[in-house]
Amino acid sequence: MTTSFAPSGLHQATSPLGTTAGYMPGFGNDFETEALPDALPQGMNSPQKVNYGLYGEQLSGTAFTAPSHQNERTWCYRIRPSVKHTHRFQKIDLPLWASAPNVDPDIISLGQYRWDPIEHSKEPRTWLTGMRTMTTAGDVNTQVGMASHVYLVTQSMVDAYFYSADSEMLVVPQEGRMRFCTELGIIDVEPQEIAILPRGLVYRVEVLDGPCRGFVCENYGQKFELPGRGPIGANCMANPRDFKTPVAAFEDRDAPSTVTVKWCGQFHETKIGHSPLDVVAWHGNYAPCKYDLRTYCPVGAILFDHPDPSIFTVLTAPSGVEGTANIDFVLFRDRWMVAEDTFRPPWYHKNVMSELMGNIFGIYDAKPKGFIPGGMSLHNMMLPHGPDKIAFEGASNADLQAEKLENTMSFMFETRFPQHLTSFAAKDAPLQDDYIDCWADIEKKFDGTPGKK
Repeated sequence: MTTSFAPSGLHQATSPLGTTAGYMPGFGNDFETEALPDALPQGMNSPQKVNYGLYGEQLSGTAFTAPSHQNERTWCYRIRPSVKHTHRFQKIDLPLWASAPNVDPDIISLGQYRWDPIEHSKEPRTWLTGMRTMTTAGDVNTQVGMASHVYLVTQSMVDAYFYSADSEMLVVPQEGRMRFCTELGIIDVEPQEIAILPRGLVYRVEVLDGPCRGFVCENYGQKFELPGRGPIGANCMANPRDFKTPVAAFEDRDAPSTVTVKWCGQFHETKIGHSPLDVVAWHGNYAPCKYDLRTYCPVGAILFDHPDPSIFTVLTAPSGVEGTANIDFVLFRDRWMVAEDTFRPPWYHKNVMSELMGNIFGIYDAKPKGFIPGGMSLHNMMLPHGPDKIAFEGASNADLQAEKLENTMSFMFETRFPQHLTSFAAKDAPLQDDYIDCWADIEKKFDGTPGKK
């Protein structure tokens, strides 16, 4: 035991040489880490007896027979096997956290929608009670699709833990700082960073600097991976070395505790007498990680036109259709615009993907008014969208010098499935009723004169 982190009380391993304290660099690496010397068996996974009286246990993120380049599992060496971390379950209700399919016949999801930031209330909220589902897509029972949420957290979880058997969670903070105390180590996140929490991983969420608000993409399908770069080659976009996986950390603490499990869209809790965060050492490639969005290196046009927005993909969760994602996580950050004789903002379009956007901070170039930090918008599949009149006129008449877009960071959860609004999104969230009118004053400019622009 080398370091104790307050307020969580987890004992953490020393960090490897050359890394940020508490983290190991790389994406999808096969890591190994121990919080006590010689706790990690060498040369085998399941010795007859493990040092310190630990139990060996495997956490599998894929089927045993998945191809080796996709196979994900982690061997954990823990104080108690995880069968001791659950007991009899009791169903509980978290009515504002919804799962797909969630189709209300009285709600129209066909449309272009935008919301102001959801405000905090005086009511204390934890990671569980502060989750607000905005859209769902696909089917949690058949493990396809996703859900998008906004979290509003003001209070740490105390002797309370959670895991989702349904989904991998991509967390995008917009306000405040949080700590995820997980079975495999500690992750601290703040705005302009993201965290990825694998399916089945037990964790507790603590508020470091609140109140906290942000976005969550709940991925029911295949895990997020780095997109193929194609002709871009080996560098730029999101580089693997910038992802950080925590070193081992554990709690050896007896206290009445609650574990809540999300399973097939329902929530159940179980009571135990100790902390389940008791993994002293582990090795494998199925683990949580964080990523600093400020390290994303955009790639774009350097002469004319500009590529599809997929060029800004940070992570992708594949579907069964090659090149058509279950989810793409796309980032629009500060960057230089240099294309000549080119309409530089995103062009008008409609496509087969459903796009839910969130604004982390600043101004989005295609919507300079009304898209507020903390807000969201939804452009569902095969519905047209694009710049408003202000953005169109500005870009059409601009003096096209090299220009750096600054004070901007927005993202998109994009999926091949239609995203259905929840009752909360349609009735309670601060929907901008006039958003559809942002295109109303776009003028007809057609002139049949040959050569006229």
